[in-house]
Amino acid sequence: MKKIVFNILISGYLVLFILIGEIPDGLFHIYFFDIGQGDSIFITTPSNHKILIDGGPKNNVLEKLGSAIPFFDKEIDLIVLTHPHSDHLDGLLEVIKRYEVRALLITGVYFESSGYDEFIDLLIAEGVPVFIANSNTDFRFGDVLLDIVFPLVPIAGEEMKEVNNSSIVLKVLYGKTKILLTGDLEAEAEHLLIMANDQLDADILKAGHHGSKTSSSNNFIKAISPNTAVISVGKDNTFGHPSEETLNTFEKAGIKTYRTDEKGTIEFIF
Repeated sequence: MKKIVFNILISGYLVLFILIGEIPDGLFHIYFFDIGQGDSIFITTPSNHKILIDGGPKNNVLEKLGSAIPFFDKEIDLIVLTHPHSDHLDGLLEVIKRYEVRALLITGVYFESSGYDEFIDLLIAEGVPVFIANSNTDFRFGDVLLDIVFPLVPIAGEEMKEVNNSSIVLKVLYGKTKILLTGDLEAEAEHLLIMANDQLDADILKAGHHGSKTSSSNNFIKAISPNTAVISVGKDNTFGHPSEETLNTFEKAGIKTYRTDEKGTIEFIF
């Protein structure tokens, strides 16, 4: 964490202001926040654009954002809700209330829950511009490209048996660096993505569904061929995440694995 100090002389007294938070440094940062059993990923670009992918459960994300950006910076250029499960959604409610959000990306998949209803009502009340994800829509922030690779077609209003498989999958490209963020996508949808996209290769993979055995299938990992994987997972969670099966898949493929339950917040800087 960086800090900047201002000394101001007021009426003969020296007042010291210390502004805590990361000061823009012209580099690309991606944080995999340690927010318990859930997902929350934050990107700051060299041109100081800020992108938040999921908000995790509860409001833990607020503290994490405060450690990544100065407290006086209250703008977020894009929020992405990969899918409307509470361990990805809940933290976004307070973020939207406390920050000026310039755009929000969702699938619009039908999902019945009071939290999701509150989220949609809040977007309307705050007047946040909303985009519906599909593989033909991308976002560029200076030298950083967010390539939406899934869903393949718009699924707004659709009711799905497995909402995890509605997850927005983003490929983040900065220079030669490629990062694949998969939400909670499971093996069935991973197969669809492999069949539809021959450019899934990435240096860093955010493992699907907190390292569950239902995600990170062998064929999917071969198609991506990452050298590093990050598993966002809560310590001593009741789901048994990450699974030994997934950990073994990564180990056999020679993939270096980092876990938020072991390392805390994980940050990569380019």
